[in-house]
Amino acid sequence: MRDATLCLLMKDRKLLLGNKKRGFGINKLNGFGGKINPGENIKEAAVRELYEEVGLQANSQNINRVGELTFIFPSKEEWNQVVHVFLIENWKNSPKESEEMTFEWTDADKIPFERMWADDEYWLPLVLDGKKIKANFIFNEDNETIKNKEIFEINELE
Repeated sequence: MRDATLCLLMKDRKLLLGNKKRGFGINKLNGFGGKINPGENIKEAAVRELYEEVGLQANSQNINRVGELTFIFPSKEEWNQVVHVFLIENWKNSPKESEEMTFEWTDADKIPFERMWADDEYWLPLVLDGKKIKANFIFNEDNETIKNKEIFEINELE
């Protein structure tokens, strides 16, 4: 099971979402993030991925870890991962399109879940309401719909 990062950027109750142009999650809206490189810790990977995907600079000491999501894809085991979710409210630069992602702002109360992964509607509202969570999602054979889910509100993430 590999570890990955996911950065959610909020400013004035608006959420910055990325639209994948290629690879895993193509044509889906999501936060920004990805794999952890050898020698990186989770926060360093989150900061690097954020810069690579949308050109924003964040300080690893000022990003807030708010979730840990475990995803199981029975028909695509190479997609199985534990995703460490960060909420970021301070950064430098303006977002810019990259080879991998475009971006768009959306109101936090009008999130387009129909354009996102099926799990997002279950956990994202909790995180945006200030909760910290751990969740497990098992997808069906179609790799799109949810077969089983467990979501726990927690006080702290290690």
